[in-house]
Amino acid sequence: MLGALTGLALTAVPLSTAQTASAAASASQVKGTRVSAWSPSMTTGGPSFTDETLRMVVHSGVSGSGARITLSNRYSTAPLDVSAVDVAVQASGGEATRGTTRNITFGGAHHVTIPAGEEAVSDVVPISVSAGENLLVSLYVPGTAGMSTWHSDAFDTTYIASGNHTGDDTAAAFGTTTTSWYYLAGLDVVSPTARGTVVAFGDSITDGYHSSTGTYSRWPDVLGRRLGAGPNPQRLSVVDAGIGGNRVLTDVPNLWQGVSALKRFGHDALGQPGVKDVILFEGINDIGNNAGPDGRPLTAQDLIDGYLTLIEEAHAAHVSVIGATLMPDEGNGYYTPAAEAIRQSVNQWIRTSGAFDGVVDFDRAMRDPANPAALNPAYDSGDHLHPDDEGMKAMADAVDLRLLRT
Repeated sequence: MLGALTGLALTAVPLSTAQTASAAASASQVKGTRVSAWSPSMTTGGPSFTDETLRMVVHSGVSGSGARITLSNRYSTAPLDVSAVDVAVQASGGEATRGTTRNITFGGAHHVTIPAGEEAVSDVVPISVSAGENLLVSLYVPGTAGMSTWHSDAFDTTYIASGNHTGDDTAAAFGTTTTSWYYLAGLDVVSPTARGTVVAFGDSITDGYHSSTGTYSRWPDVLGRRLGAGPNPQRLSVVDAGIGGNRVLTDVPNLWQGVSALKRFGHDALGQPGVKDVILFEGINDIGNNAGPDGRPLTAQDLIDGYLTLIEEAHAAHVSVIGATLMPDEGNGYYTPAAEAIRQSVNQWIRTSGAFDGVVDFDRAMRDPANPAALNPAYDSGDHLHPDDEGMKAMADAVDLRLLRT
């Protein structure tokens, strides 16, 4: 482990250790179930920052208190120094609601050093959040951080300022905006209503590609609102573990599209606080790129074997897995007759094998009634692969909530 404890600086401990210690310290302070409220999956290849403050929007899918954040240096090659972190309720844009800012510490320290390949979970923060409310998390990187661990396609706005502006209520100093998240990998809370976490695990469709920026209209967002509106015991948190371009079996050559589902599933899905269910909806990038194991052409059995591995891993952790059928894509560059044959074979297996704990038939819900190989034009964003906002809602509506009553 790199770094050392000096003054107010804290070297991060491994995630599991930090979570255990922080959870034990907070157990007597708040009552309810600790669940993940927001948690984008992270990748490598992000930009470097020097003497800058990053202010990011966190849209909580569930109400709760006793909040903690996770900072990730998991996919970076050098230690990350962060000398100030705070959280506030968003007023609008990058502006915080006056009087709501709370300092965030790690083991009682304001300055945290996170070794390459590791993460740090904060101390409990005395702030409450409502379902659907936005928080602003600001972190100051005093030196040069090197390549960042990030989530490229946030479909939300991040605000960047030169120097330390973590305590600013206004956004006047934040002259640069992006649509990515950096280092910030999670918000978890103790919820009085949610009894567990549902992880929507997938690729760009789950990540929200072509959904409207800042509207939280991805299908996992809409599903979370459905669950929140339902009667107990259906009050579950939903978090989005989608990465654009991600594949089940192989790493993507574009670094920001992530390592394979086989490599990240244990961390991104099964590592979530309070996880009870995973909705597994991934594979179209494997098919569209004909990306089989060891560089050979893909077969339907390859993808099925990948699913079986993930199911076994989840069941070993006492987590249920809901399988989602792959949606049609005729008219997109991914489509070929051979690729369509694999998609059909895989979908038939998902529906009939009994390997999953339940099935969501996105294919049936989203296909064109007049041409089942194509996406319904009413839901098509224009590229014949990704749904628009209305299509995202239709996907969320296709999930039988009874599957998630864990």
